[in-house]
Amino acid sequence: MWVDGEVIERTDWCDNLFSLKIKASIEPYIAGQFIKLSQIINDKRIGRAYSIVNAPNSEYVEVLAVSVLDGLLSPNLHQLKVGDHIEVSSKAAGFMTLDEVPPQGKDLWLLATGTAVGPFISILETDEPWARFEHIALVYGVREAKDLAYKEKLLALEKRYPNQFKLLFSVTRESYPDALETRISTALASGEIERRLEINITAEDSQVMLCGNPEMIKDANNILLEKGLSKNLRRAPGQITIEKYW
Repeated sequence: MWVDGEVIERTDWCDNLFSLKIKASIEPYIAGQFIKLSQIINDKRIGRAYSIVNAPNSEYVEVLAVSVLDGLLSPNLHQLKVGDHIEVSSKAAGFMTLDEVPPQGKDLWLLATGTAVGPFISILETDEPWARFEHIALVYGVREAKDLAYKEKLLALEKRYPNQFKLLFSVTRESYPDALETRISTALASGEIERRLEINITAEDSQVMLCGNPEMIKDANNILLEKGLSKNLRRAPGQITIEKYW
């Protein structure tokens, strides 16, 4: 079911990376879930999934999107202005939520690439992770520094929770202060991420959520399996929770 949504604010992070705040009457959702946005184009409904960036107690939904040159919907979304309307799915979906993460473990690891940081920002905007985990580490990978959406919000969380929240950027195509200069999976395999953040990833202490491009997820998952962690399934709880972004 689709409901009408009105764009009430937009942020342009760089040429093709943008966020939209949309006022729409959707059902209650859980931090980390996604909605679908859609338009009728050439007499055909085109819908795509976008993770909700904001916390569930907001009066709007916020999505982070990248305009793909040959995309069927994203170039149209990129043209939306405040006051424009877009159809929104009335119910959110998805399992990249803390509800799906088993209760064991004191350290929460969030590994994201590109716009897949969205569900993690939504989770971090709620009280649950801060009450539940001793340490929370976010590793956020992009190609260029301009692609670091919500950087200031994340740095503010680092200041707010200096002993609990550890933030590490990975920028692969240019140098950026204090950031990794390599892919997340490469730094994970070498142990650089653990050394930089001064936390060890172990099956006993860690829960790891992977969200982003399939290559990163495949490589990171294999590295974590070698460390003794296991994929989290409802029938067999583990330490690795995964959501691919395409």
